Amino acid sequence: MPPRRTSVTRFAISLDRDLAARLDSWVALRNSRSRSEAIRFLVDRELAESKLRSDPDADTLAVVLLLYRHDAPNVLRRLASAQHRWGEHVRSSTHVHLPGDACAEIIVLLGKRREIERAAEDLRGVKGVREGRSMLTSPSLAGGRSGHRHPHRS
Repeated sequence: MPPRRTSVTRFAISLDRDLAARLDSWVALRNSRSRSEAIRFLVDRELAESKLRSDPDADTLAVVLLLYRHDAPNVLRRLASAQHRWGEHVRSSTHVHLPGDACAEIIVLLGKRREIERAAEDLRGVKGVREGRSMLTSPSLAGGRSGHRHPHRS
């Protein structure tokens, strides 16, 4: 749940008619209660994404999707080994059998952006993986954080 807002600042914005109409259509499609709620969503998302892009230590949640053939030599062993290398960041892994001899692995990672990007790249690079994609976002959008902290020495 996003942080509770204790005070509200009201201000007016000006939009041309076409943009306002497109905003209203989008508000209705996403089932927002109001333009204000939709605009808050857009601003929160843009600011969180901006921090994620600019700060390598930003809290990050990622979903990595890997496609491979289950009969590729040692691919399952290699994937398990790669996930163990990044074990402190792996929160979930789901194996999906697809029609034919294809499989998918969906892995959820949590931690600092620089570490999550390295983990995702390592997972995508496993020999036998035919396709690998990742999506990164900020857990702060829902009021969360990675919880991943490195102790500092005195």
